[in-house]
Amino acid sequence: MGDRDEEEELQMALRMSLHGSPPAQPEPKRSKPPSPAGESPDAVARRKQRELMAAAAEKRLRSLPSPAAVVLPPPPPTVAPEAAKEDAKVEPEPTAVPMEDVKEAEMAVEVEVEGEELPPDVAEKLWVMVFGIGVSKAVLAQWTNQGIRFSSDAETTMGLVQHEGGPCGVLATVQAYVLKYLLFFSDNLGNPEVSDPSYASGQRRFYQSSFAARDDFSSLTEDGKTRALVHAMVEILFLCGAGKKAAVALIGGVNRGKLLQEIDAALEGLSVESAMDIQKVLRISTFTSRKDAFHLLLANIRLFESRLGAMLFLISSLLSRGLECIQADRDDPSQPLVTAPFGHASQEIVNLLLCGEAVPNVFDGKMDLGGGMSLKGIPNNVEVGFLTLLESLNLCKVGQYLKCPKWPIWVVGSESHYTVLFALNPNVQEENELEERESKIRRAFDAQDQSGGGGFISVEGFQQVLRDTDINFPSDKLEDLCNPGIIVWSEFWQALLQLDKRSGGMKDPTGLMGKKQFTIYHFNGIAKSVLNGNANIGGSTPIQRPRICKLNVSVPPRWTQDEYLADVVSSSTSGSKDDSVLSLAPPFQTCQHAPLVDCIRTRWPRAVCSWVGDVPSIV
Repeated sequence: MGDRDEEEELQMALRMSLHGSPPAQPEPKRSKPPSPAGESPDAVARRKQRELMAAAAEKRLRSLPSPAAVVLPPPPPTVAPEAAKEDAKVEPEPTAVPMEDVKEAEMAVEVEVEGEELPPDVAEKLWVMVFGIGVSKAVLAQWTNQGIRFSSDAETTMGLVQHEGGPCGVLATVQAYVLKYLLFFSDNLGNPEVSDPSYASGQRRFYQSSFAARDDFSSLTEDGKTRALVHAMVEILFLCGAGKKAAVALIGGVNRGKLLQEIDAALEGLSVESAMDIQKVLRISTFTSRKDAFHLLLANIRLFESRLGAMLFLISSLLSRGLECIQADRDDPSQPLVTAPFGHASQEIVNLLLCGEAVPNVFDGKMDLGGGMSLKGIPNNVEVGFLTLLESLNLCKVGQYLKCPKWPIWVVGSESHYTVLFALNPNVQEENELEERESKIRRAFDAQDQSGGGGFISVEGFQQVLRDTDINFPSDKLEDLCNPGIIVWSEFWQALLQLDKRSGGMKDPTGLMGKKQFTIYHFNGIAKSVLNGNANIGGSTPIQRPRICKLNVSVPPRWTQDEYLADVVSSSTSGSKDDSVLSLAPPFQTCQHAPLVDCIRTRWPRAVCSWVGDVPSIV
């Protein structure tokens, strides 16, 4: 109760100072109480917050004129008792700071927690873990000149811009989470705890059963984008902290500028070239409340938009996880997290931001190598996923955790860059109804196959398959299938393709025959030179802008390519009037190719993609 009473007194002192009503005899300045032994981190944070609030209140009181200098208003004129009663009913309107400003001032006081310095040995360990020994100035320049800020271009206003090579792994992963909130939580951005997993699960069920997000990115407001960015940062940091804590790294003394220009000016000349440099300026605050972390990040978002933004967020993520845990996650902790010689973010950094652990591999779980040795992969389901061109080159295998995230958003990796792929409708990840049906029938058929995988079963086994899968062939068709005494899978499958799905077959009245069609978007945040204005007009200058590309995707059913082609050929050459098998083939669509399509096909095999305009780039 003592803490609560003291907080109420401090809040009252702050309000009185804001409204210009000082007490007749201000209390003397409070002395800083000694820190009790064994005091918990939360108690320490609350105590520091109270001290800061007291100091702010006293500062405002000292800035006000002394009581002797206050000019008192003239006494009110004498009025009749009846008139006095009427006047007593009317409350005077306040003439000082509005309550909204009081709340803003209180919020400013609440987030003015400078944080703790990093011990020199921890700063050294952090520096070597990230950059190694003997990092080049070119790599440091990439990581100390990249802010986390949105594009000013109307078409790509939802995207974060990358001007330097290297930090793209951090920017692309943050971008993926930002899209999650802009697309699927746009009506809840004002809730500081919307990143809580329990809240997100309910929203996901809502979207999967209702409708897709809008693609009108130009209608996004600056406030909405900022809050989506802060929510993304809070979610990632708490993910790194196992859902229990988040560490936020700030620069001491330059965190409260209201304008980005003020922050940039404060950082002018600041050198970050060694562990000692970051140890001098870093201030670390640790939170167990998502709400408190949200407010601190929101108040300091301009700092993360500045040239040190990407580096500060990486440091925050590493400290949220804990340096010891980071090293334990890795297969080879002797290597720096920022790879030489080009300064790219390693897969460990990307995985840390995706799943909360700095594991180096993209497969599911662990791979046992024998002899007590194993390789670490993704431990569980993730909110946003990952696809890579390297899988299409057979250089790795991405597991289902990353391929099938909770939201239809993927970081896309190439040999040297990270971009983002996303859909507006979570249903793009659902398995096609006919694909599920085909899987069920094939399992039932294989269960009756006594030939060791020869692909044929007995008539008795066939009858059991029909019962297990609720297939109802016409009597004449059933007799044709059973006459030979054995039933071969290929003939059974041909018959299923011509049997209406209402009778248990695979014939789709819509004509899609298991084909999936959807739209997907690709965003590349690397700024490309685009001519500003008419190229024929003298003085035109190139501007830097990222690019978004809309792709139309058609995915044939997953039955094998040989069966797919055989069905089309046999139907086209038979001369039959029944062209139901031909409906298995997709309508004519221009098939365009790019490395991005190879990435998409690792998630949706044999996908056919098309787009308008330039080829989408993943480099």
